[in-house]
Amino acid sequence: MTESLAGIKVVDLSRVLGGPFCSQILGDHGAEIVKVEPPQGDETREWGPPFKDGLSSYYVGVNRNKESIALDLSQARGREVLFRLLDRADVLLENFKTGTMERWGIGYETLKERFPRLVHCRVSGFGADGPLGGLPGYDAVAQALSGLISINGKPESGPVRMGVPIVDLCTGMYAAMGILMALLERERSGRGQFLEVALYDTGISILHPHAPNYFMSEKDPELTGDSHPNLAPYSQYPTATRNIFMGAGNNRQFRRMCEELGKPELADDPRFSVNTERNKNRALLNAELGHLLARRDAEEVSRKLLAKGVPAGAVLHIPEVVSHPHTRHRGMVVEKDGYRGTGIPIKFSRTAGSVRSTPPQFGASTRAILRKAGYSEDEIEALFREGIAVAERRPVKE
Repeated sequence: MTESLAGIKVVDLSRVLGGPFCSQILGDHGAEIVKVEPPQGDETREWGPPFKDGLSSYYVGVNRNKESIALDLSQARGREVLFRLLDRADVLLENFKTGTMERWGIGYETLKERFPRLVHCRVSGFGADGPLGGLPGYDAVAQALSGLISINGKPESGPVRMGVPIVDLCTGMYAAMGILMALLERERSGRGQFLEVALYDTGISILHPHAPNYFMSEKDPELTGDSHPNLAPYSQYPTATRNIFMGAGNNRQFRRMCEELGKPELADDPRFSVNTERNKNRALLNAELGHLLARRDAEEVSRKLLAKGVPAGAVLHIPEVVSHPHTRHRGMVVEKDGYRGTGIPIKFSRTAGSVRSTPPQFGASTRAILRKAGYSEDEIEALFREGIAVAERRPVKE
């Protein structure tokens, strides 16, 4: 079976998370990904423990379905090798600090003259221009500056960083979407283009519903913990066994929730009969629901509510999630040659994605990639002797 992006070739110069997550998405669906690492390697190779076979879990999580070549692009001959790789590429993905590529003479204005069909995607912290333009950015910094941390947490905890690198991951998804849009447009125009996806922009773009709430009310959002600012009930509740998250998006769901919890009259109480009133009286409502759940089993309640069309879920831990029958049924844990990872969430009817190769060791495919680019064995050996191609990671310069 052919994946949907079979035949698309991506040269990926990115490191850390946003860019590699983007290229892994493309690779999962058949794109050929050549991961070009600097002599020091992708720094996430050291982001552990845990480690296995010399690879960190962090690196392994976003670098499957790729080949790795190690090149010193700071040298002119290294950039010549990059040009050879781009001769057969559709996409260049990178997350260098703004100005680095231009300083090396390989910025988009230069590349588009030689490779007019190339789609060049840059992942950056803040974009190239503006008051923060060109400055470096990490996920947590983007969470802070985009307002995401300010709306996450409880009044007693204060603002809290979100537990997953949500900005990096969403930036990677936006970058993948942008690349696919550019490739689709290229079918009409015959021309590539440059696109940039910034962590800062991404963080602001996912401020839903807090930004729309502010635009309409001009009130600074308050910390609501597990609760939804616009909807009630929508929160986490303790039970006799473990916590459960329940939500009711409409009055019918709320009525069915009350029936299952043994107090149907709650749905007719004027304080709780419609969402507007439930929101006003959410503290009283949460107390009522907490009392009704105190002697119940979370997983049993969750199953019964879901069967009645009411959103609910027992709060599971990661070991429980990855072994859950539905996780397995949906193919959301994949295994190959000792590698285990999260599965592919996009399910195609004909062109399903797949895990074809495990995350690569540093520079593992350097020689094979150079041969494919047309280099002879003598030329390859010369590149290694001159330090253009790199066999072992070099120490990071302080």
